Amino acid sequence: MTQRIAYVTGGTGGIGRAICTALAGRGCRVAALGHPADADAVAAWQAGDGAGIEVALADLADPVAAEAALADLHDRAGTPDILVNAAGITRDARFAKMTPGQWREVMAANLDAAFHVTQPLFAGMCERGFGRIVNIASVNGSRGQFGQANYAASKAGLHGLTMSLAREGARYGVTANTVSPGYIATAMTAGMRPDVLEAITGEIPAGRLGEPAEVARAVAFLCDDGAGYVTGANLPVNGGLYMGF
Repeated sequence: MTQRIAYVTGGTGGIGRAICTALAGRGCRVAALGHPADADAVAAWQAGDGAGIEVALADLADPVAAEAALADLHDRAGTPDILVNAAGITRDARFAKMTPGQWREVMAANLDAAFHVTQPLFAGMCERGFGRIVNIASVNGSRGQFGQANYAASKAGLHGLTMSLAREGARYGVTANTVSPGYIATAMTAGMRPDVLEAITGEIPAGRLGEPAEVARAVAFLCDDGAGYVTGANLPVNGGLYMGF
């Protein structure tokens, strides 16, 4: 069987690391793209669960930096069959007080970065007749959230990108799907005020936060060779916090 090569943006974050581990566990050769701010944590990760995973650090919101990182990983890991866009940040504020900088920073990191990485790889996937693209959005991209107009808009935009890629890639064997996590036990949720986190958890029918590995298993399913007839979908992993069809 051909060994698939997977690139994971945001691969050095909490959910990203779990995705890298899940794909490696399925036999993929995995490469992670992380932000330079994660440099201190990367060495420890590669010495443990991240052993064997190639890492490139770059600000993917910068198209020149993204291009250089992709070239670096191509030399070290090869041409990707799978791309998971998991990079993302928050800069929360009530919309009335949100600054243009807060809006632009989130759009650049969450949406522009996905464009900068996906566009150079998409045509090659189509030419080779196989590709799996998974964009990591959010429950708040589906339902909106107080104080997160920038984040919700960027994550909703990711699914718009997903659906367009699905239409363009389907006849060439390239699928594109979205996974929308709810509240997951990561550093991001650990930084929330305890009373706010308790209130949110009380709204989740499952009664708890999700685990990064639960998101990763959903991503791994969509990246599988056997998932070729699933494209343009948004797979929620949110414990029932937001339901739709």
